[in-house]
Amino acid sequence: MKPDRKKVRLLINPNSGMGTALDRIRQSLLDHWDLPGTDLTIQFSKSKEDGQDKVKRAVDEGVHTLLVAGGDGMINSIGSVLIGSDVALGVIPTGSGNGLARHFDIPLDPSAAVAALARAEAKAIDVGFANDLPFFITCSLAWDAALVNTFEKSPVRGILPYVFAAVYEFFEYHPQPFTLQLDEETEIQIEDPQLCTIANLSQYGGGAQIAPGAKADDGQLQLVVIRRRNFAKVLPMVGKIFDGTIDRLREIETHSFHKLTVHRQKEGPMQLDGELLSAPAEVHIRVQPRALNVLVP
Repeated sequence: MKPDRKKVRLLINPNSGMGTALDRIRQSLLDHWDLPGTDLTIQFSKSKEDGQDKVKRAVDEGVHTLLVAGGDGMINSIGSVLIGSDVALGVIPTGSGNGLARHFDIPLDPSAAVAALARAEAKAIDVGFANDLPFFITCSLAWDAALVNTFEKSPVRGILPYVFAAVYEFFEYHPQPFTLQLDEETEIQIEDPQLCTIANLSQYGGGAQIAPGAKADDGQLQLVVIRRRNFAKVLPMVGKIFDGTIDRLREIETHSFHKLTVHRQKEGPMQLDGELLSAPAEVHIRVQPRALNVLVP
């Protein structure tokens, strides 16, 4: 279905790597979205709470297309308000990872993304929930979550500081045993989980495809696990995470599921779409099929 563009709103995170991109975004909006009969408005998100409040008002005012210029964290906070609504979310990537944009081949240049989204179709995608907190891209529960803490302290963004954070946290992180119950049928015991990621889309961001086979609308999530004792075998082949073949390694355990319960001995880190949280010992994960409308070029 084509998005109704009679009421279009752009919400911008001014702190998300904008630089001179704002002028180019504005010009691209004028060229491709500000058409006769279109009610186009632009707002700025001053905080997570401010952004969510403005999205709620946009829904109440009958906005059918909401463009968001920001990183994956902002996409998560804004998109969470749109779950179950008819509003189409258009992602203009200005973050460091841009996992959602990369999965859907949305141009990483913001002005090019604005132009591409004007020709896009609205597609209903699945939404994952971890203890009722939504995620659109990935949820992580082991070292792959803990490294976000170090990454967030870096003054620069990009893949290199992410690698440095991964190396640092590799030595700092101490795995605790996980019991994973999938769809109330299969139980997996993992004594030394180094990586435990649940993927709705194919990648973390930055081109790192942790679940190349993940589909946005198949009603399932992908569990990806690497045990610490196998990690040394995976490291020399880490390049496969960027060419989409990491899931071919036998040291990578991948399972599809609808519901997952993770039992840990104690609370631990949890990453949702790039945002780090502390989660209790037990984490319940589920999928809500086709719950969010996203513009896909």
